[in-house]
Amino acid sequence: MSEYRNLRSLTVLGLAVIGMSLSACGGGEGPPKPPPPAPAEYADKHMPDGYWNNPDILAEGKAIYTGQHNIDVNCASCHGKNGKPVKAGARDFRRAEQMELYSDSVWFWRVNEGVKGTKMKAWKSKLSEDEIWKVIAFESTFGLNGKEYDVAAKKWVAAGTAGSAPAEAPAAEAPATEAPAGDAAH
Repeated sequence: MSEYRNLRSLTVLGLAVIGMSLSACGGGEGPPKPPPPAPAEYADKHMPDGYWNNPDILAEGKAIYTGQHNIDVNCASCHGKNGKPVKAGARDFRRAEQMELYSDSVWFWRVNEGVKGTKMKAWKSKLSEDEIWKVIAFESTFGLNGKEYDVAAKKWVAAGTAGSAPAEAPAAEAPATEAPAGDAAH
C-alpha cells in the first residue's frame, strides 16, 4: 500500500511539474491587451505615405533595428532579429493579434517616448522622427507583413487598400437637354 501511495505522489508531483513547465511556455505575454491611446500630441502622427511595405524603407528600417545604422540603437538586442524577444518583457512583434491593437500613432509614441514601468526607453534622443517611422515599418513585417495601418478606418488592412472607400453606385445622369435653336455654344 505504501508503494502505491509513493507512486501516486510521484505521479501527482510529475504532473504538477509538467503543468508548470507548459504554463511557462507560450510567449509569456498572455492574452492581447490594447495599449492606452496615444496622447494628444501624438494622435495626429502617422506613417509617411509610401513607407509601409516599401523595400527601400524596410531595408533602412532593418539597418536601424539591428544597430547597423547607429551602434547606440539596436532594437534586436531586446526584440530579437526576427521579432522574437530575446530579453524578458520585450514585446513580441510576431504576435499579429497583439500588434493589430497598436495604431501607427501609438507605436510611434511608444518608440519615441519609451514605455513607463518597463525597460523600453525613449529613442527620440537617438533617432529622428523619420528613422523611427522606418524602424516601425520594418518591425511591422514580423507580425503584420503585407498590411498597413488605415488611419480613417482605424485598423490594419491589406497593403495598398488603406484609405480606400467602398465603391459607391454611380450617380444617375441628368437627362440630356437640347439647346434652343440658334443658341449654339461658343
